[in-house]
Amino acid sequence: MDSLKRSMLVAALLVVAVSVQAQHTIGLSAGYGTGTVRFDPKQETRSVGGRYSAGLSWRYYSATRFVGCVGVDVELLQRGFSYAPYASITENEADYRYYTRKLNSITVPLVWQPHFYLVNRHVRVYLEAALTFSYHFDSSYENEVALDNGVEPWRGKYEFKLPRDNRWGYGLAGGAGVALLFGRFELSGGVRYYFGYSDLLRNRSKYYDNVTDNTAENPFWYTPQRSPMDNMMIRVGVAYRFAPEFRSWNVKPPKREKESREFNFGPVKK
Repeated sequence: MDSLKRSMLVAALLVVAVSVQAQHTIGLSAGYGTGTVRFDPKQETRSVGGRYSAGLSWRYYSATRFVGCVGVDVELLQRGFSYAPYASITENEADYRYYTRKLNSITVPLVWQPHFYLVNRHVRVYLEAALTFSYHFDSSYENEVALDNGVEPWRGKYEFKLPRDNRWGYGLAGGAGVALLFGRFELSGGVRYYFGYSDLLRNRSKYYDNVTDNTAENPFWYTPQRSPMDNMMIRVGVAYRFAPEFRSWNVKPPKREKESREFNFGPVKK
């Protein structure tokens, strides 16, 4: 155990030593927005507001100015959706009764941020694209149809079941933002859209109580077939730059060498 502790201490010291002049930042981020789901076959849905996110970010800045930076985020991301199971029986949208799910997920986006600087490198404008992976660890539900029919419990903690629920997810994300640089600190604000590709529900899986699993917490025992989730988040963040300045700030395009050969267009001497 002592040798393991010493090895971990040496590794930590090496990381700190390398970080002093490294081309990267460590930061915190927070977001606020909405969540929804894309059912197939299409169902009557609405987005759920009041969704939050919070997490850590790491960015590595390339020495090539226009490549930008790459990095990894680790976020707590709240998701959600509302679904009106009997919307077809009324033409008045105000009469819809909704089933609402809210989820908490650990999400890991692998991020690429192409960017450029303005105002003598005090403003950074960036786009971003990301490949995301997530794990849903907690969920709750509210079923207004069950409430109207006197079914209890009509709301509460959602019980994940392996045959009917996907805890793991993946997708893409994209966005844009602006960052202000003050000394070694960077204050940023932007928008990110999470576009899911994996399904939340496995409702078409056959399991022992599939037919009788039409409970208040699970109205999807026969439909829909597809159920990827999306989020739209407004995000702010603060990051610390380990190097006093980045090499990419001082990279200049190579000067074009002039042709040194001279041509004489006069008569050829014999």
